[in-house]
Amino acid sequence: MASRSCANFLDLASGNLLDIPRSPRPLPRVMTVPGIISDVDGYGSNDGDSDVCRERKIIVANTLPLQAQRDKVTGKWSFSLDEDSLLLHLKDGFSPETEVIYVGSLKVEIDGSEQEEVAQKLLEDFSCVPTFLPHDLHKKFYHGFCKQQLWPLFHYMLPMCPDHGDRFDRGLWQAYVSANKIFADKVREVINPDDDYVWVQDYHLMVLPTFLRKRFHRIKLGFFLHSPFPSSEIYRTLPVRDEILRGLLNCDLIGFHTFDYARHFLSCCSRMLGLDYESKRGHIGLDYSGRTVYIKILPVGIHMGRLESVLNLSSTSARIKEIQKQFEGKKMILGVDDMDIFKGISLKLLAVEQFLQQHPELQGKLVLVQIVNPARSTGKDVQEAKRETYLTAERINKTYGSPNYEPVILIDRPVARYEKSAYYAVAECCIVNAVRDGMNLVPYKYIVCRQGTPYMDKETGMNLASPPTSMLVVSEFVGCSPSLSGAIRVNPWDIDAVAEALNLAITMPNSEKQLRHEKHYRYISSHDVAYWAHSFMHDLDRACKDHYSKRCWGIGLGLGFRVVSLSPSFRKLSIDHIVSAYKRTTKRAIFLDYDGTVVPQSSIIKSPSTEVISVLSTLCSDPKNTVFIVSGRGRNSLSEWLSPCEMLGIAAEHGYFMRWNQFTEWETCPLAADLDWKKVVEPVMRLYTEATDGSNIEIKESALVWHHQDADPDFGSCQAKELMDHLENVLANEPAVVKRGQHIVEVKPQQGVSKGLVAEKVLSTMMVNGGKQPDFVMCIGDDRSDEDMFEGIFRTISSPYMSVVPEIFACTVGQKPSKAKYYLDDTADVVRLLQGIATASNPKPKYIAAQTQVSFESSL
Repeated sequence: MASRSCANFLDLASGNLLDIPRSPRPLPRVMTVPGIISDVDGYGSNDGDSDVCRERKIIVANTLPLQAQRDKVTGKWSFSLDEDSLLLHLKDGFSPETEVIYVGSLKVEIDGSEQEEVAQKLLEDFSCVPTFLPHDLHKKFYHGFCKQQLWPLFHYMLPMCPDHGDRFDRGLWQAYVSANKIFADKVREVINPDDDYVWVQDYHLMVLPTFLRKRFHRIKLGFFLHSPFPSSEIYRTLPVRDEILRGLLNCDLIGFHTFDYARHFLSCCSRMLGLDYESKRGHIGLDYSGRTVYIKILPVGIHMGRLESVLNLSSTSARIKEIQKQFEGKKMILGVDDMDIFKGISLKLLAVEQFLQQHPELQGKLVLVQIVNPARSTGKDVQEAKRETYLTAERINKTYGSPNYEPVILIDRPVARYEKSAYYAVAECCIVNAVRDGMNLVPYKYIVCRQGTPYMDKETGMNLASPPTSMLVVSEFVGCSPSLSGAIRVNPWDIDAVAEALNLAITMPNSEKQLRHEKHYRYISSHDVAYWAHSFMHDLDRACKDHYSKRCWGIGLGLGFRVVSLSPSFRKLSIDHIVSAYKRTTKRAIFLDYDGTVVPQSSIIKSPSTEVISVLSTLCSDPKNTVFIVSGRGRNSLSEWLSPCEMLGIAAEHGYFMRWNQFTEWETCPLAADLDWKKVVEPVMRLYTEATDGSNIEIKESALVWHHQDADPDFGSCQAKELMDHLENVLANEPAVVKRGQHIVEVKPQQGVSKGLVAEKVLSTMMVNGGKQPDFVMCIGDDRSDEDMFEGIFRTISSPYMSVVPEIFACTVGQKPSKAKYYLDDTADVVRLLQGIATASNPKPKYIAAQTQVSFESSL
């Protein structure tokens, strides 16, 4: 399909394109070679030329790692790097020679008249490319679709009623798509598509990969999701679910913090897009139109150096001493959370209340310090969570407090990093009680601060008398939980269990606290943010290795766009091309699959159309042709449906039954005569059929097939694996083989039955009878069993008995990886091709006599 502009592309995606002002002018490419500046001319070829340059990484995120401030006197903007930004820290995972460019929005709004000057300054001084989203668009994009629709959904909150979340708004979705397109345009202005790597961050930009893949088919593109990915039952409620999934699948590598998040994503791809995944040598991959999209599971880390440098500040040591004095003689538990409904602050307070009630001896000796970070979004949910938090804290302090003691201290103000680090260093226990969270690095920071530094220890006297200790109480619904095996994991909804966990944490012997702390510190210090970034980019490089070894072309409209990537020798079979070869040959073998090849796979009516019968009859009537239908179906059905084609050969049940034409007898494969194993297999399959709703058994003369296409995708797949293991055990000494196919488990004879052997037998028989080798071989099929047929043909023609190599046309139906060198789009294409070569036939009378009968056994 011809490439179209990104503007038209967005029109197709969302209907009406929002009125978005363009940037004053496109930014030039970043100068990477002295004296050479490369620019891009609009929307040119799919893979534009690139300059020779050092390695570059383009990091795309919602916000740039910058702080902005306007000078009150001059009115000019001044910018500085945000030293706490993850985007800045991840550079440590790249080589020193790597050039890093950031694309994203500023945290402040820049007037249109100043945007060009600011953009140039940010590019030159900080290698940052600002997107300058219009105010209304940014509001709908970030505060609307991202925070009011995606964020709650990804944290398992459904808008069941107007008072419980916002319902889907098509206008906000269009704003999301429009914003993603602006980000894509900014990436386009600075990218060298052949050389640069693009790494997109988080859920704000999930359709951005589609725009970039549309523009550059071979772009090296990674994505990392920093939030949870919900289960398919939750995600499938999103009206634009397919568009977002396909957006992510336009990446080469998709990263998640935990296996649970990755598993949910893979389940969604399976249930909604019909895509299966497999693990190869430890790497999980999805086949998406010939491209392998890899999945990476790796939790992000913290920047050790940055945190340790804060611990070495004199202000940090001074604050530690103040906190130690303030809470002298008391055990301090620390919580650090954003103010939102998913952090579980009120549940944490209820657990502390329960703890104080159950352990009156600790009243006056235990304090929860809860630092409340500013909310990242606004709305009635946040206000309600804040009100509940304050009311609960007030009740606890009133019940269990005294004039000189408050069991709960809420710090609801901006807290400097040094002060926060001081609280981490003093706290005996840290609790993260979120009901749902992406990663949450609070436990990591707590562990590092408890470890301390030589300077901090000397100044404060901490960790001098004994080794450092720490204790973590962590919700099992937090992304960091699987990485912290020494933490006490809790269900935040179980108030009693959380209260008991707090008691265990503060009463545990120091020796055990020390061992848990050492284990956590070893992991956190070795899996820091540099390790995370380096590992991701290493896998992205591996995922992109074969970009230029395949032919690529784009298909699909709007946000359904994708790139098909196939072997350079793989091309569509032209009717003119095959007819030319057909006319100049005199002994032809034609092999055709049935379902999915001459009859549509999705068709309810499985008998062939009159068109198919007509073209098969014409081809069979040509004495130069030997035509075979090779199918997994039973011989009775095929005989009945294809009865008008008298001279058509049929291989039924993958070749267990074969006949040359209607005037010859069916022959059975002599190597697979023992079928007693069916008595063992059928009861086992019935057991799984009863246990798996939507499954059924197909009983063939030579095989048994268990189908689970109509079962639940995950359960059906799980049951199929169990059935395979079960059958392989019971058939260990039987002459049968168990094979897994698309939504099937099939048991068939171990030897002598496959479509590949059918092709070999027919070609061998043609050489034996008549003395002349076939000079034209055409084979068309659509599934895995037909790949055996392609292999069988290639094996036969490469044998020493073949003195002349025939013209071979191995063709698969559908654009997908295959051993065939040609493809046709669908069954309609197959019928048109057959009609084309049938027209070129010159039928002659064919004698029907005993001399035409050929035994397959003669070729064995």
